[in-house]
Amino acid sequence: MSSVTDPARTAAGGRRPLADRTSATPEQLLEWLRQMLLIREFEVRTMQAYQDKKIGGFCHIYIGQEAVAVGCTAAVRQADPIVTAYRDHGHALARGMHPKYCMAEMFGRIGGCAKGKGGSMHMFDKPNNLFGGHGIVGAQTPLGAGLAFAKKYQDEVIDGGTSEHVTLCFLGDGALNQGAFYEAMNLASLFDVPVIFVVENNGYSMGTSIERGTSMANRIIAKGEGCGLRGYEIEGMDVIDVYEAMKKVADTARAESRPAMVDLKTYRFKGHSMSDPRKYRTRHEEEQWESDDPITRLRDAMYEAGLLDEAAFKALGKAQKLHVRESIAWAEASPEPPMEELHTDVYVERFGPYLGTSMPQIVTDAEENR
Repeated sequence: MSSVTDPARTAAGGRRPLADRTSATPEQLLEWLRQMLLIREFEVRTMQAYQDKKIGGFCHIYIGQEAVAVGCTAAVRQADPIVTAYRDHGHALARGMHPKYCMAEMFGRIGGCAKGKGGSMHMFDKPNNLFGGHGIVGAQTPLGAGLAFAKKYQDEVIDGGTSEHVTLCFLGDGALNQGAFYEAMNLASLFDVPVIFVVENNGYSMGTSIERGTSMANRIIAKGEGCGLRGYEIEGMDVIDVYEAMKKVADTARAESRPAMVDLKTYRFKGHSMSDPRKYRTRHEEEQWESDDPITRLRDAMYEAGLLDEAAFKALGKAQKLHVRESIAWAEASPEPPMEELHTDVYVERFGPYLGTSMPQIVTDAEENR
């Protein structure tokens, strides 16, 4: 088990120099900052659109957890599959989805990544190897194991080479007690599947604290270790810490072709969903975590290293606000799905009475040879 509390700080409580903490280039750091600013602005505008009734259904905001999606995504390759739960806007944007497709999906418009059929909880982007957000708690964990198995099979059996992929499967701490998750970990271990189960541990499953709903809450990686997975604990409010630690996790899983489980400790600044009044948390607790904002941490580290100044930071933030505003305008201009879209994307082939056609006749070889 590997444990990381706060690598950014020295034993005396001071902050370590940026050059001692990461091998990332200044360009990479700036890109991570841009991505987190984009996610933050996108989520702020998403809340406004939801309150204006432009977005329906459930909507889960990612503010506060930006370092997780950005750092984890940066730590793997673009060809590595990613699958996640329903708090998925941040992952989609970090993986490379254009915000206009993401916003149009939430608006229920044809220009969305799933033609407006999935909504907030089902961002899917095959070109960027993002295999969806999933609305059923824990349902993505068997899919994560399956994606990793499929990639390994493709690499080793079909292509006849060495497996070169890992799969990131994100889940919240509320999914820790789902039976499907244990089944997925067990099979991943049995079949040597290189899937990394990343628990975005924000301390609350809906309104229940992890201490009240999960046994061994102070060491949840034991659940994975019991199935033979390597376990890691990572501090998740600093994108540099996330990247550096997850890079080692991914490299190990890739080299060994073995699964892993990561307890990534983070915090959502908003409620579980837009309908959550957050009465189960004190304002004092929220303010303590908000003072450890992941955007502020990276910005200040870049200030101290002389890689960024206030004017450049403001310009970067302004550019992301414009980007999101343009995306909202594009989403609003996108038409609603036409009625005929009810009959698409249901089966691989179009057949059946719902199109007014007869079912195809199935003739067995035995019948044909009579």
